[in-house]
Order: sequence, then structure tokens, then C-alpha cells
Amino acid sequence: MANPMVMTALCTCSFGAVPCPLPVTSNQTVMMCGPLAATIMDNKPPTFGMCSSLANPVVAAATAAKLGVLTPMPCVPLTPAPWVPGVPTILVNKKPLLNTTSKLFCMYGGIIQYMMTPAMTIKVP
Repeated sequence: MANPMVMTALCTCSFGAVPCPLPVTSNQTVMMCGPLAATIMDNKPPTFGMCSSLANPVVAAATAAKLGVLTPMPCVPLTPAPWVPGVPTILVNKKPLLNTTSKLFCMYGGIIQYMMTPAMTIKVP
């Protein structure tokens, strides 16, 4: 079974250069072992460093200017749809919980997915 994703879980993009932490904006009340629980509507990752997708108009223009040599440009993810599939049986503020098997698709062709979760400490009495 997949684990739930929480705020600051690291995600990667298939066309991005570096991982980025997942921001949680769809939920400000439900926490899991400390961090906020993520939902499928947390679909606005900040950046993955440099983008190398030719479907990205900025990358395509820079590559054309360099006569076809792939020229990565700053990543600005375009992710209008929610993560899929999520966990439809567990709702957080009326939105499905996000888990580690979910994927997010960028309009420039990148597939954004879970990489690792932040370390969590559980105190046992």
C-alpha cells in the first residue's frame, strides 16, 4: 500500500533538473505526524530548476537560437489538472488524499512524481 504525501515531500519531474518540495495549499488543518497532509489539489509545484522539454516554448526558442543544441531554461511548471489517482476513499477537507503512487502531469510533457518524504519522528511513550 502507498503512503500518504505530506508538505515538503520531495518530487521530481522527468524534464526537470532538481527535485522540489511539495507545497500544501489545499489544507491548513489536517496533519500527519506533524506536516500538513497533501491532497490531489496540491498541484502547484514551484520549480524543478531547469526544464529540458522541447514542448516548453521557452526551451524550444532557446534551442532554436542555438541551432538545435538542447538548451535548458528555467522551469515554470504548467499543471492545471490535479494529481491522479489519489486516494478517493480518504478525504482531507473534502478532497482525496495524495499518496506516493500519484502522478502529476505538466502541460510541457513532464511527469511529476514522489521522490521521498521528509523525515518524521514518532514519539512512543
